[in-house]
Amino acid sequence: MKRIIVKLNDWVIAKDAVVADTFFSRARGLMFRKDLSNFDGMLIAPCNSIHTVGMLFTIDVVFLNKKFEVVKIIENLKPYRLTRPYFRAFQVLELAAGTLKERLQVGDQLEITHV
Repeated sequence: MKRIIVKLNDWVIAKDAVVADTFFSRARGLMFRKDLSNFDGMLIAPCNSIHTVGMLFTIDVVFLNKKFEVVKIIENLKPYRLTRPYFRAFQVLELAAGTLKERLQVGDQLEITHV
């Protein structure tokens, strides 16, 4: 998996996120992990809907289009939930619950830097 840094202006949202862009990495996502101890976020692409079945912790979720503009934000998504598809989204950033703290807004442009 590739490592990335996710920023909004000077705010580093995730300094060591991974990219899940293969069939198997996207299918596994964060399922059956105890936490985000080896990284601080996961960017899943392509993806416009997620579920948290098999997850053991709550997450913050950011749906992004191809230009990394925020389409939808869901904070504190609990395990065993399902989101509807967001057809304007192309990818999803999953973060530890409490990361966003209402600091992100729909329309914000994120910057992704490959490490």
